[in-house]
Amino acid sequence: MNLNTAILSIRTILVSQPEPASNKNPYIALAEKYNLQVDFRPFIHVEGVEKSEFRSQRVDLNDFTAIILTSKTAVDHFFRIAEECRFEVPTSMKYFCISEAVAYYLQKYVTYRKRKIFHGRQTIVDLMDSIKKHKKEKFLLPCSDILRNSIPDTLNEHKIDFERVVLYRTVATDLTDLKSVSYDILVFFSPSGIESLLKNFPDFKQNKTRIAAFGPTTAKAIVDNNLRLDIHAPQPQTPSMSMAIEEYIKDHDKKK
Repeated sequence: MNLNTAILSIRTILVSQPEPASNKNPYIALAEKYNLQVDFRPFIHVEGVEKSEFRSQRVDLNDFTAIILTSKTAVDHFFRIAEECRFEVPTSMKYFCISEAVAYYLQKYVTYRKRKIFHGRQTIVDLMDSIKKHKKEKFLLPCSDILRNSIPDTLNEHKIDFERVVLYRTVATDLTDLKSVSYDILVFFSPSGIESLLKNFPDFKQNKTRIAAFGPTTAKAIVDNNLRLDIHAPQPQTPSMSMAIEEYIKDHDKKK
């Protein structure tokens, strides 16, 4: 794979996420403003665990009276595995969702107004007030294989009775069709994206390719893999990735 560039001009950007459904997104605006080519390609994707693997974790869904849902993906895979195991989710089940968006997503599977649903603003800390009011419940935490430690650590800190179960995995996408494509900036949003890059292209040399990272764990993964971190968001002046890229382009143009 040749993801390097022999020139300093920034003309091409690869964003390691699915292409937004709407053209009204900041990357398209950035492309139009600076005459850039912006491509989208997920470097990772989610695969649900098989029913046999779920059963090997020795988790009995009948044991739980409440569920902590940290994403829409967690919602999908909980109800998927429940259906595959012929488990009828009781109407008395309580749902504790990381955000309002996740709570509303439950409508895909349950009659919203007839269920006991609670939600935070965006983090497990926001949700703890609701969880602590129901400490007598037995909580199930459906998650991926790379769940952030902050979630179980927070639950343990407050002595919440919960059990974690892996229902889906984040895996590297096959990117071998990118062999002959070069980009001036590669944009990553998770450590898994960096792992996918190096798994697909073990001989990758960064050279003059800029690497952008969103979030501290992604930035750390870049540095830990001996790559150069050129663009980092969020920052006080650039809270979004598109803003950080634009600021970098402006600074680069000034130095030309």
